[in-house]
Amino acid sequence: MMMEKNLRYLAGCIMCLAMAGAVGALELQWFGQAAFKITTDGGKVILIDPFISANPVTPQVHKDLTELGKVDLILLTHGHGDHVGDTAKIARMTGAKVALNADFGHTLGTLGVVPYKQLVRFNKSGPIEPLGAGITITMVHAEHSSEYVHRDPQSGKKEVHPGGEPAGYIIRLENGFTLYHAGDTGVFGDMKFIGEYYRPDLALLPIGGHFTMDPAHAAYAVKRLLKPKNVIPMHYGTFPPLKGTPEQFIKALGDTLTRVIVMTPGESRRF
Repeated sequence: MMMEKNLRYLAGCIMCLAMAGAVGALELQWFGQAAFKITTDGGKVILIDPFISANPVTPQVHKDLTELGKVDLILLTHGHGDHVGDTAKIARMTGAKVALNADFGHTLGTLGVVPYKQLVRFNKSGPIEPLGAGITITMVHAEHSSEYVHRDPQSGKKEVHPGGEPAGYIIRLENGFTLYHAGDTGVFGDMKFIGEYYRPDLALLPIGGHFTMDPAHAAYAVKRLLKPKNVIPMHYGTFPPLKGTPEQFIKALGDTLTRVIVMTPGESRRF
């Protein structure tokens, strides 16, 4: 019993030291749902799934998109409206590149939603450096669906277009800090590969249920497959079907070395 306690204490110390070594890697802001803003220690700004102005849980003070300042890159995990969100407007305002599944890129480019010159079309498992050397982004699998609902500007009618395949992203920053944004997903076996190969310092995981993992499935993914140092639950409480809560997630996790960080919409944290 004493040896087990000592081992747990040692493991905890090692995790704390690892976290201390990563301090200053990035500032992370959550807007609710799956929308995040990453500001790296090198000054690069990355938005993921920027559903902001119409997001019911985003504080009003953060819905003014001009307050975002400069944006270098927007990452889209799939084509649903609560993830594409304000992409077109932010891309026009800032000139940011928009990186996404190659097929979905064709959809947005052909429809004129985002100019082709700003699109970075790529696919799974091929690391890219769209912001230059130092920040590597790898698209990985997500277990979900994807379609893009577009309103024709002339007829006003809604049209449904291909959204490519859904995805998650591995983002490795200038100092080696590695973040995994899972997108909308259910549990899948290759999360074990993601955990073992990329060894994320921080995982951003959906817990709301109905369309994605619920708290119990997300806890299984963390404890058995991904084993990240830190995890932030997302994609819950935004709409009525997304009933999972951080409290349920923490309870389902039980005893674990992964640190759970519960953020509120609009909040920023440094890592």
